[in-house]
Amino acid sequence: MAEGELKDMEQFFDDLSDSFTGTEPEVHKTSVVGLFLRHMILAYNKLSFSQVYKLYTALQQYFQSDEKKNGIDESEMELTNTEELEGKMENEELDVPLREEDISCSGPLSQKQAEYFLSQQASLLKNDETKALTPASLQKELNNLLKFNPDFAEAHYLSYLNSLRVQDVFSSTHSLLHYFDRLILTGAESKSNGDEGYGRSLRYAALNLAALHCRFGHYQQAELALQEAIRIAQESNDHVCLQHCLSWLYILEQKIFDSCVLLEHSVNKSLHFGLPQRAFAGKAANKLMDALKDSDLLHWKHSLSELIDISIAQKTAIWRLYGRSTMALQQAQTLLSMNSLEAVNVGVQQNNTESFAVVLCHLAELHAEQGYFAAASEILKHLKERFPANSQHAQLWMLFDQKIQFERAMNDGRYHIADSLVAGITALNSIEGVYRKAIVLKAQNQMSEAHKLLQKLLIHCQKIKNTEMVISVLLSIAELYWRSSCHTIALPVLLQALALSREYSLQYLASETVLNLAFSQLILGIPEQALNILHMAIEPVLAHGAVLDKGCAMFLVAKCQVASAASYTAQKKTEALESAILNLNEAKTYFAKVDCKEQLRDVLYFQARLFHTLGKTQERNKCAMLFRQLHQELPAHGVPLINAFK
Repeated sequence: MAEGELKDMEQFFDDLSDSFTGTEPEVHKTSVVGLFLRHMILAYNKLSFSQVYKLYTALQQYFQSDEKKNGIDESEMELTNTEELEGKMENEELDVPLREEDISCSGPLSQKQAEYFLSQQASLLKNDETKALTPASLQKELNNLLKFNPDFAEAHYLSYLNSLRVQDVFSSTHSLLHYFDRLILTGAESKSNGDEGYGRSLRYAALNLAALHCRFGHYQQAELALQEAIRIAQESNDHVCLQHCLSWLYILEQKIFDSCVLLEHSVNKSLHFGLPQRAFAGKAANKLMDALKDSDLLHWKHSLSELIDISIAQKTAIWRLYGRSTMALQQAQTLLSMNSLEAVNVGVQQNNTESFAVVLCHLAELHAEQGYFAAASEILKHLKERFPANSQHAQLWMLFDQKIQFERAMNDGRYHIADSLVAGITALNSIEGVYRKAIVLKAQNQMSEAHKLLQKLLIHCQKIKNTEMVISVLLSIAELYWRSSCHTIALPVLLQALALSREYSLQYLASETVLNLAFSQLILGIPEQALNILHMAIEPVLAHGAVLDKGCAMFLVAKCQVASAASYTAQKKTEALESAILNLNEAKTYFAKVDCKEQLRDVLYFQARLFHTLGKTQERNKCAMLFRQLHQELPAHGVPLINAFK
C-alpha cells in the first residue's frame, strides 16, 4: 500500500469487509479479531477525505522510517528496538498523564491520546489552572492537533477556552465559531440528538456567541447574536434554550433600563425548567434570600457542585453588600471547608475555581478592614500562588490587593502612594479607580477637582444602576460640602443617600449615612438630636463595621457628648466629659489598629483639651506630647477639626 497509491489502501478496507461474508467467513464477527476489524472499518468510514489522505501519508512515513531502520546493524537493532518498544508500551498503553515532551509537535497523536489530552487539559483549566499547560504551550499543542485533524471539534473548543484565559477576543470568537462549524459537519450533534441536532447546534452557537460578546462588553453584538438564538429556538420550540436566552436578555437589558419584569419571569420559568437563577435585583432582602434558597434546593438535589460553589460565593458577596460581615465570613468559611461533590484526579486542586477566588478575596478584605493586615497578606499570597498572574481569575485578587494597599496608604496619610495606586485600580475597574482618585483629591484639599469628578461618576453610576457606588459618591459629595462650610446643602444629599440605602436594604451604608446626618446636626448646633440618632446607627457599625468606621463612630459620639455638656450643671458636665474621654480611648484603640495617624492626632488633641478642662495636668501633658510627635510627622490638613467626620 505504501509503495502504491491511495486507492490501494481504499481497496484494502473494501476487501476487509468481505472477510465476514460467505457461508464460511474467514473471521467471525463476534471473535476478538472480528471485533477489532469491525471497529477499524467503522473508524475508517467516519474519516473525511482530508483525514483519509493524512492517514495514507502517515502510513507512508511509517513504512519509510521502518525501511531506514533495516539498514542498521542487526545486533544494534535488537537493543534499540527492545528499548523503544518498552518506551512506547509505557507511553501508549499505560494510563498515565501526558507530559509536554511526550506530546511534542513531532507527529500526530492517536485519537485516544488526543481525546485524553483534551479532557485532561479541560479538567485542569476548570479545576486547577496552575497545573494546566501555559496558554502559549497549550495553543502550540492544539495547533499541532488541528494541523493533522482540522475537523477535531473538541480541539477548537479547548482553543476557545484557552483564548479566554488571556482575554483574546479575536481568537476566542474564531475558535468558538469553528467548534460549532465542525460539530455540524461531523454530524456529532445529529447522532446524539436525532434530527434536531443540526438546529440545536445553530441556536446554541448563537447563544454562546452572545455570552462571549457580553463577557467582553460588546453589548450590541451580543444583542444581535441573542436575537438570532431566540428566533431559532422559537422555531424549534426549545424552551430550555429560550430560558437561557431570557436570562442573558435580562443581563443585556439591565444596562439600558430596569427590567424587573424580565427577571421575575426568568426566575419563574427557570424553576419550571430546572434552570435556577441566583439574583432578584431591586427586591427586598428576604425575597432575595428566598430565591437563593429555592435555587440551592435544586443544586443540592441534583448534586450540582459547581452551582453550589457559585451560590455560596454569591451569598458571601450579598451579605457584604448588606453590611453583615459576620454572615459573609460564615459563608466564606463554609465554602472553603466544604468537600467537593465531584471526583477529581489525584493531585488536582478542586478549589481553583472563580467561586473560591471570589471568596478568598472577600476574606482578605474582611481581615484588612479589621486591621489584620498580616493575615490579609497571607491570604493574598495564597491567591497569587493558586491563581498566577496569567490565569483567567487573577484580575480578582489584583483588584483587591490594590484596594487594600490604597486604604493602608490613605490611613497612613501617604497620599502620593495612594495616588500612584489609582492607575492600577482604574485598569482593573474604571469606576473604583475614578472614585478613589476623587478620594485622594479630597484628602489633598483639591475640592473643586474632586467635586467635578464625583459629579461625573454619580451621573454614570445612576445610568448603569450601580446603587452601592451611588450612595458612596453621595456621602463623599456631602463631605465636600461640609469642608466648604455649605452644611445645609449637604443635608438633602445625605437624605437621598439614606432613602436609596433603605430601599435596597443596604443596612451598613444606611448606618453610615445616619452617622453623617448626626455629624451634620452636630455642626448645625443640635448635638442632643445628633446623640439620639447615633444610638440608632452605631450598633450595626460596631457589630459589622470596619475598624476605621468603628473609630470614627466613637469619635463622633465623644464630640456630641462634649457639645451637649455645654448646657449641663457642673457635676453632670464632668461626668459627660469623663464619659467622652472613655469613648475617645476606644476610638484611639481602633485607629491605632489600622495605623490611622491623622485620626489619632485629632483624638489626642481632643483628649488633651478635655483633660485640661477637668484639671488633669499629667494626662493632658502626656496627650499633648503624643500629639506633638504626630503633628511633626504629618502635615496639617488646613481644615478646622470639627468639619471632618472621617
